Amino acid sequence: MSGLDDSSVAPPQGQGCCSSCASVSCKILKVTLHVAILSTVLVLIIISTPDTIVGQLGAMVALQLVSYAVIAFMYIYTSSDRGERIISGVFLGILAVVIVAVAPSVRAAGKNNPVIVMVVCNYVALFVYCIWKISVLVRACLRRLRARGKAPAPADPEAPVAPLKKQEEEAAAVVFVPVKQASFHIKNLPRNFSYDEIRAVTGDFGTVVGRGGSAEVFRGHLDDGTAVAVKRITSYKPVGEEDFLTEISIVANVHQRSLVRLLGYCLQHGGPPAPDAATHGHGHGQYLVYPFFENGSLDWWLFHGEERRRHLPWPTRRRIAVDVARALAYLHHECTRQILHLDIKPANILLDASFRAHVSDFGISMSIAQDLTSVDTCGRGTPGYMAPEIWFSSLSTKSDVYSYGMTLLELVAGRRGYEAGRDSSETPDLFARVVREKMARGQIMEVVDAAMAPVDEEELLALVKVALCCVQHQRELRPSMVTVVDMLEGRVAADLPPESRPTPTPMVNFTEPLPSSVTENGGADNNVFSFQ
Repeated sequence: MSGLDDSSVAPPQGQGCCSSCASVSCKILKVTLHVAILSTVLVLIIISTPDTIVGQLGAMVALQLVSYAVIAFMYIYTSSDRGERIISGVFLGILAVVIVAVAPSVRAAGKNNPVIVMVVCNYVALFVYCIWKISVLVRACLRRLRARGKAPAPADPEAPVAPLKKQEEEAAAVVFVPVKQASFHIKNLPRNFSYDEIRAVTGDFGTVVGRGGSAEVFRGHLDDGTAVAVKRITSYKPVGEEDFLTEISIVANVHQRSLVRLLGYCLQHGGPPAPDAATHGHGHGQYLVYPFFENGSLDWWLFHGEERRRHLPWPTRRRIAVDVARALAYLHHECTRQILHLDIKPANILLDASFRAHVSDFGISMSIAQDLTSVDTCGRGTPGYMAPEIWFSSLSTKSDVYSYGMTLLELVAGRRGYEAGRDSSETPDLFARVVREKMARGQIMEVVDAAMAPVDEEELLALVKVALCCVQHQRELRPSMVTVVDMLEGRVAADLPPESRPTPTPMVNFTEPLPSSVTENGGADNNVFSFQ
């Protein structure tokens, strides 16, 4: 689901509750504001009718025109798509024609008759608007009640984690149940939702569970009660419609238990913009539908307090490391078309009810490895996880290996390796250098998160060695993800890279210039960007 920095989708025990409360509070505020505006308009209409406190014809006409303008604004502003705006515009236009055409013709019968025509038209407009909005509200409430009655009970994150073998057997037995729909749908393929279906699934975009620089994520329910996360792409440079559908077809063929499955998508072909396109600039209408993970992202559990980190003991963290490694090995080496993720980080690793890891945000609006020539990849990713060569659009599978290594170090330490703006003297690779120094001194336990105790030190040291191999600046020295999986599962011995091995001088020389990088395919050397 999503690239949301997304740290994003939080489970219901804490942050999820806050998001739901915030959503309810926002809705109450909107309803209150609507009622206040409509009440004010009604008062203006009443006091500007003939034989009231406003005696002058000009003043009465002016107040009626103000009332009409406010009502027209409410019609247009609260319309959720182009169809509703067109219908509202036609209706308001008819009332305006009535006022302009009828009012002068009845003026001879009495000086206040034009005002009476305007009053009647304003009352009609106000009455129709109230009926419209009340019916929309009732339909939305009925949809949510039906979905809530069918939705499964939320998972308990404090339940003991089942053994690895048992979990794998259960995962292998899971069969995808296609969503109910009237139209023909091939099982296991992403469903093409209409925009109206997306609105129905999300309860008119009622519950926001994540928001980032390129997308918003809403919680919803399918017809069968399945909880889903609907991502609305909000990037100011969205991928084109043709490229979007091409990437959908590629991701549809990706099947691995540790990758978040794409359930469906929605693409409005030049259709109506999203409801708040005027403020967010996302009128291109691209939506992605994923399963909803009650336990949210690894980021939420890892970087928001020691109490949450205690829910991630060492066996769980080691299993998360293996799950993510297997997912990346599949993307790099087993797909028909090799896929680069380019943004591996805890926020893009989602956890299910048993704290098994699932990698999200792969393939969509990212680069497919066999078509990098037409994509601007310079600087793509998140600071702190980006391989040095990304700054020069020199990408390969080893770029993901670097990001994975930084994520492993954070998983072991229970802290962020880098946070932009936190300390002007801190560089994105400083944390990795500190870990190298501690490893060289034999003091690696000083950077290990105490919240995940007890720890199998032999397994921990092996995992740190894997991480340090992955974050080497020379990309040709980094292992492939297949080798990483073999090292994590004990089929290949993990050894320290040269710069992390113990030396007679325990201090690491941070001023030593880094060597240049050699291209993976045997081409000319590229200069490696140094964060020093």
